[in-house]
Amino acid sequence: MDSYTYQRLNGKVAINQLWIDRKCEAKLTTSKIKSLSPVEKPYEVLDTDIKGFLLRVQPSGYMGFYYSYYTTAGKRQRIKIGQFGVLSAAQARDKAIKYAAQVADGIDIQAEKSQNKQAAVDAQKKTLKAFIDDHYKTWALTNQKSGQVTLDSLDYSFSDYYNLPLHEITVSLVDKWRTEKRKNGGKASSINRCTSTLKSALNKAVEWEVISENPLKKLRPLKVDTNPNVRYLTPEEEQRLHSALEARDNDIKQARERTNLHRQERGYELLPSLLECSYGDRMTPLITLSLKTGLRRGEAFDLQWQAVNFDTQTITIHAETSKSNKTRHIPLSPLALETLQNWRKQAPKTDDNRVFPADEEKGGRLDNVRKSWGNILKVAQITNFRWHDMRHDFASQLVMKGVPLNTVRELCGHADLNTTLRYAHLAPDHKAEAVALLG
Repeated sequence: MDSYTYQRLNGKVAINQLWIDRKCEAKLTTSKIKSLSPVEKPYEVLDTDIKGFLLRVQPSGYMGFYYSYYTTAGKRQRIKIGQFGVLSAAQARDKAIKYAAQVADGIDIQAEKSQNKQAAVDAQKKTLKAFIDDHYKTWALTNQKSGQVTLDSLDYSFSDYYNLPLHEITVSLVDKWRTEKRKNGGKASSINRCTSTLKSALNKAVEWEVISENPLKKLRPLKVDTNPNVRYLTPEEEQRLHSALEARDNDIKQARERTNLHRQERGYELLPSLLECSYGDRMTPLITLSLKTGLRRGEAFDLQWQAVNFDTQTITIHAETSKSNKTRHIPLSPLALETLQNWRKQAPKTDDNRVFPADEEKGGRLDNVRKSWGNILKVAQITNFRWHDMRHDFASQLVMKGVPLNTVRELCGHADLNTTLRYAHLAPDHKAEAVALLG
């Protein structure tokens, strides 16, 4: 090889002062390695300090670090450490020392590397449904207040993706889904919540090393109006709502009387009369409390009697049932206090001590009151008013009566003031007063 200087002496090849044969040895340092040159065939230089640590020099000039060892079964193995130039000699030596320690503990590091590589390949093939069933479901139900809601959202929105490997749920695929939803009248805010749920699930897959990277990490949320119109009740609507609730309670009471008359005629045991009760069922106190305290639906459904202090006339929303994970205390207005006092007298006594239990005997958490709520709004002739809008109504009424925004934020349990600022335009003459300061 005319491009390299070498000579053969006593069966050895001299290259840059280093004698090379089957067991060429030297301490692998950066300066020593730089003095090596490639020849016609690959050759190896064994480190004199660490047994098994070596450098392999290819005819192309490529130099790679390796660690060679014997398994407990006596089989010779070697594992690649890295390329010289990408790794320094010192860095490669540190890795070799770690490998040597593992081999001393009886670990077959090459087999372990192969297993990890195969596990990564298998993880890439894992489907969304398998990931949810095997990993995410238990975590969500244990760690999220609305874990079942999260799972239901994934099932409702993305069941078509369940048989896809996680890495195939791409930004392009989800964009097509979003476009279709928008064409069908879906709101950007609702679509963003659904995609955020999916993206969060995939973030967990990365955290648990099921996949190496979230395929939706570059997905950006749809643009939404950050200052939307706030829906609250007009005085006329509020009056119609209370009238509808009162009529509903009377209807339930009269229906109970007719039922008891029917049972009496047939010799059946009578049901408790509701004539002396303030309400026909839980809906009137539940709605009234929501309007006058701004409780979130979940907070009202989770409310227990021990959180109601009739002496201080406050409700305490504990961190574990609060969306913001912060405890807050809400003063009760005269109407809210009276409502809870009256409801306490007739409320079901259950083991879980819920204020509004799902079952009068077994207790349990309410799932939803969608049907009853819809019928009440229909009778009251109120449109475009969701359950959550009662919370908006609470905040809006406070702001319109001049309550400072930060106080409203504390009462509502908003994580930051930006959420409360959506009600700022309702403050009486706040803009006119601000401009008037200019003279």
